[in-house]
Amino acid sequence: MCQHQPPCPSADSADRESARLVAHHPEQGWSLLCNGVVLFEDTGELLPDGRIIAPQRPRSASLTTA
Repeated sequence: MCQHQPPCPSADSADRESARLVAHHPEQGWSLLCNGVVLFEDTGELLPDGRIIAPQRPRSASLTTA
């Protein structure tokens, strides 16, 4: 997919979120990266092969118990 140099990390690599933005739609809550990954504002991801990466939001302090 990636046509520029240096090429973006693949959708399977650990640093896939560092790929260049192709489309950004904050009003809809998503962005498309050059490697085909769709990033959602809740930090979830949709990979080009259809796999879903669950949101990685930090837990709220009010939800943790001591």
